[in-house]
Amino acid sequence: MIAEETLVAQLKNKESQARAFEVLVNTYKERLYWHIRRIVMDHDDTDDVLQNTFIKVYRNIEGFKGESKLYSWLYRIATNEALSFLKTKARKLGQSSEAIQEAMANQLESDVYFEGDEIQLKLQQAIATLPEKQKLIFNMKYFDELKYEEISKILETSVGGLKASYHLAVKKIKSHLNED
Repeated sequence: MIAEETLVAQLKNKESQARAFEVLVNTYKERLYWHIRRIVMDHDDTDDVLQNTFIKVYRNIEGFKGESKLYSWLYRIATNEALSFLKTKARKLGQSSEAIQEAMANQLESDVYFEGDEIQLKLQQAIATLPEKQKLIFNMKYFDELKYEEISKILETSVGGLKASYHLAVKKIKSHLNED
């Protein structure tokens, strides 16, 4: 794999930009897909948000200063795009983002792209009941296996606050699963 600094330099160079962008997409598309999918829940919507994420990255690569890791920057853009998508969808439907996510979690059973079993379905439904920030933190820590320091940079939040939110989310999920 190409070194991150080299990839960023190639992305900022007009001559090597197209090839470097192809490498960037191939390197990060699956991780970002699943990160976005856990936020928006729907396969087609995830594809749209992922595409918008990479368009935004392409247009704004000059603004990447290297103060964080490249994937932290990509995750921040993907997270913001996913949340913006949900807010827009909620506004169009006259509902809250949380209500939209909960409804989408309840539709997972009929989603042909959802490959989980009954336990995974219940977990996703429990996660959907969490407040937006707790949901993000839980998904990044549990599924994406990011360190608190990385999540802190992506969400621009203190590590202590993240730990508290994560443990509260775990408690709520356990409680929700025990109800069933």
